[in-house]
Amino acid sequence: MPKVLISDKMDPNAAQIFRANGIEVDEKPGLTKEELKAIIGDYDGLAIRSATKVTAELLEAATNLKVIGRAGIGVDNVDIPAATARGIVVMNTPFGNSITTAEHAIALMFALARELPQADASTQAGKWEKNRFMGVELTAKTLGLIGCGNIGSIVADRALGLKMRVVAFDPFLTPERALELGVEKVELDELLRRADFITLHTPLTDQTRNILSAANLAKTKKRVRIINCARGGLIDEAALKAGLESGHIGGAALDVFVEEPAKNNPLFGTPGLVATPHLGASTNEAQVNVAIQVAEQMSDFLVRGGVTNALNMPSLSAEEAPRLKPYMALAERLGSLVGQLAHGGLSQISIETEGAAAELNQKPISSAVLAGFMRVHSDTVNMVNAPFLAKERGIDVREIRHEREGDYHTLVRVSVMTQDGEKSVAGTLFGNSAPRLVDLFGVAVEAELDGDMIYFVNEDRPGFIGRVGSALGDANVNIATFHLGRRAAGGEAIALIAVDGQVDGPLIRQLSALPSVKTVMPLRF
Repeated sequence: MPKVLISDKMDPNAAQIFRANGIEVDEKPGLTKEELKAIIGDYDGLAIRSATKVTAELLEAATNLKVIGRAGIGVDNVDIPAATARGIVVMNTPFGNSITTAEHAIALMFALARELPQADASTQAGKWEKNRFMGVELTAKTLGLIGCGNIGSIVADRALGLKMRVVAFDPFLTPERALELGVEKVELDELLRRADFITLHTPLTDQTRNILSAANLAKTKKRVRIINCARGGLIDEAALKAGLESGHIGGAALDVFVEEPAKNNPLFGTPGLVATPHLGASTNEAQVNVAIQVAEQMSDFLVRGGVTNALNMPSLSAEEAPRLKPYMALAERLGSLVGQLAHGGLSQISIETEGAAAELNQKPISSAVLAGFMRVHSDTVNMVNAPFLAKERGIDVREIRHEREGDYHTLVRVSVMTQDGEKSVAGTLFGNSAPRLVDLFGVAVEAELDGDMIYFVNEDRPGFIGRVGSALGDANVNIATFHLGRRAAGGEAIALIAVDGQVDGPLIRQLSALPSVKTVMPLRF
């Protein structure tokens, strides 16, 4: 009989679900690090919230542990690489807090609109300053959503019920999904220009960090009100403080901060600020939901071998895994490549296989493509939840299996439809194990996709290679491999250069200024 330890305070429903599935369960919240380490070797599963720290040291003692289930989305308290090295599955419940977080954003929007915290403090101090707190109505105001995924779409629905107009910026939001939600899809600059209220519902990635920068905050409508219940780091806090003090920003309500716990944040005390201590998931219902979900997921894994919302493994049977592993590596890198290079109005992604790849289970290959594709924009995506995230954003995912024999014994092609037309990349396996790119946007290019790379589109003119090599050499950047392809002599050419180390923005701008260069982009795999 499997045995599970619940080491943090959790809703009683979790233990009931484990027992209903024939799993022995112990509830021991509040153990010290030493106490937990002394008993962890007795358990097959560990169910936690945020208090238990699952370190590499603890995992060394977890000789029988097969699965860790985090009731909630954040797994900062789990050493995932160490768990993976020991063959331990790490699961979370990424969607259990969605309604609660969305409602908190709506609550903060009301608090800003009517200055409720300030009015409460004033009234309880006996001042009765009725004329001081002149609020604004939400009706007919424009709400700008930065991110329109699971939580953002719930906020949109609630806002439309309040008779607000809703505009949304989300690279993955298709026109069809926007129509279904009743929102208007716009680019970021238009959202900043039009929105009376802005609320953020996007992960923190390199693309979204400081998405509300000083420059972007300056583009907003005067007296805009801003809400962030998503991630600290999406807003330049210093620029936000300056905007509040100048009066350009009418108010800001933050549930998350760059550094947490936020006890000495420079924003505190700034006029127009409402702050809460990361309460997005803090409702009774949310705590029940995530407890039930984690218990169901762990029970399914321990009893039936099912894998749901795993952060470190795909949904695969033990028999399929060895054969599929190199194909999934190829698929993920192709997805990452097209995700980094194709931009604007993504509405459809096609995954085509032919030769040996067409004879395999397509779902893990497709999930690997989507994970690579969407990981460029999300910090929580994995092979399990990537298909859900794509569906949620209205992306049409097509799987096409060809029985024909092509130029390669096996081939995986990934194509995306954007507002600029179709973009397609393809790859194969060398020696049935080594992923290799063979086609990039219709140009034959043979290259490994690994580490840091630089992508060039240039005019096929003499001297290009020398100028690029000199520029990288002057910047002390070593070239590992150099791959070239062209459509025709003297026409458009493509280069993929693998380098030893990440290149910075100034060097990319310098390379962009070289003669005959049309496009330069850094890539990372």
